[in-house]
Amino acid sequence: CRAPCAERVIRPRPLLGRCPRELGERPRPQPGLISPKRTALRGQFSVGRWRQRRSLSASASGRLLEGLRKWYYNAAGFNKLGLMRDDTIYENDDVKVALKRLPENLYNERLFRIKRALDLSMRQQILPEEQWVKYEEDKKYLEPYLKEVIRERLEREEWDKK
Repeated sequence: CRAPCAERVIRPRPLLGRCPRELGERPRPQPGLISPKRTALRGQFSVGRWRQRRSLSASASGRLLEGLRKWYYNAAGFNKLGLMRDDTIYENDDVKVALKRLPENLYNERLFRIKRALDLSMRQQILPEEQWVKYEEDKKYLEPYLKEVIRERLEREEWDKK
């Protein structure tokens, strides 16, 4: 086809360089070009449509990310042993100080979950599915204490520099 098209389609070898009209597709306008149908409607209509598409794509990507987070949470496997996300954090100096600041009931619950997970992994078993920690139920109980410890450490380092 020798008709001027907005784009050339890259296809597998037999169709390489073919015009979209030959392939029965509708040619798309090049970015930056205004189609003659929309020149009269150029004002708020097009901007509103763009904002609407943008908000729809943002919410769709948010749902996609949330689904990906849930999938990864279940694929990691620690929830099948009854552990929460904060139970699996590597214990460096900041985490050790944050653990000392935990209320006693949270600390005891954490120890119970870790001991149960060690016992289950030693027996090569997992909990029944109704006892798994769900993504929605997993709360970040250690995070506020850890943020406070890190903030204090950075402040202390800043004071030591002066």
